[in-house]
Amino acid sequence: MFTSTTFRPAWWLRNPHAQTFAGRYMRPRAAVPLARRRIGTPDGDFLDLDYAPEPAPGAPVVVLLHGLEGSTRRGYMSEMFHHLFVRGLRGVGMNFRGCGGEPNRAPRFYHSGETGDLAHVVTELRGLHPGRPIGAAGFSLGGNVLLKHLGERGHDAAIAAAVAVSVPYDLAGCAARLSSGLPGRAYGSHFLRALKRKVRAKRRLLEGVVDVERALAARTLRDYDDELTAPLHGFAGADDYYDRADVRRHLPNIRVPTLLVQSRDDPFLPRGAIPEAAVAANPYITAAFTDRGGHLGFVEGAFPWCRSFWAERVAARFLAGRLW
Repeated sequence: MFTSTTFRPAWWLRNPHAQTFAGRYMRPRAAVPLARRRIGTPDGDFLDLDYAPEPAPGAPVVVLLHGLEGSTRRGYMSEMFHHLFVRGLRGVGMNFRGCGGEPNRAPRFYHSGETGDLAHVVTELRGLHPGRPIGAAGFSLGGNVLLKHLGERGHDAAIAAAVAVSVPYDLAGCAARLSSGLPGRAYGSHFLRALKRKVRAKRRLLEGVVDVERALAARTLRDYDDELTAPLHGFAGADDYYDRADVRRHLPNIRVPTLLVQSRDDPFLPRGAIPEAAVAANPYITAAFTDRGGHLGFVEGAFPWCRSFWAERVAARFLAGRLW
């Protein structure tokens, strides 16, 4: 049975917002060199995969999924690549559509409930690396996608072990949280600006499919999802999208050893959103829930040399124990 170590937040980062900001800005970037491979998708688009070096011949492969408006270059992804390599696992980062530095070709983006691209990547990796175990780790939105995929596949999942960190349980509640209060609006505005930049870059492709001007006029993430995410990806509206993409309904169906790393003070989540009872009821799921840590924070260490990031370290140890 896996037992996680105890998370000890840096004494000067006990506030959830401090943990969240420190996690974003203090993690080292590009610590591991990455090699890009582009693969096609069934609908004529493409996905960019970034490979870390192979630590040993035949090493298990771990797919890494980033968060909203992230990429494989985010600090938490770089940190995860590093810890996987140290434990003899090869990380392969999946950039969601439009997140690899170049606009994707299709009139669509990615979203919290899109699991088809992950399934396609896993199939491709099985063909490219036959016989190797495949694991996965998802962060924030990527964690939602990963857990939904596992729940949809059940015993048929081709992923042998998984970790999800700082998952946005209760998508509707998270969207509301990111549009209220000063901190919430600051987080929400940050994401909204990044999303709108991509809409502007693909304006010609999107015109006639969605109302681009209404999407660009959105003042909150929920408005944006109502005007663009939902109609672009086949949902009736934001509420329908949040309901159908909500990962909580899929947790009972997961049949793969899965570690959930989550802080109860995550500032993106409404109070009580973490489905602790459902997690405890599924023997395939191991909880590493902490009282502090913020959103993708989990920063340990003494000021000013905080270079210890608990979530990635625990995640890599869990995966190594099940993939080797």
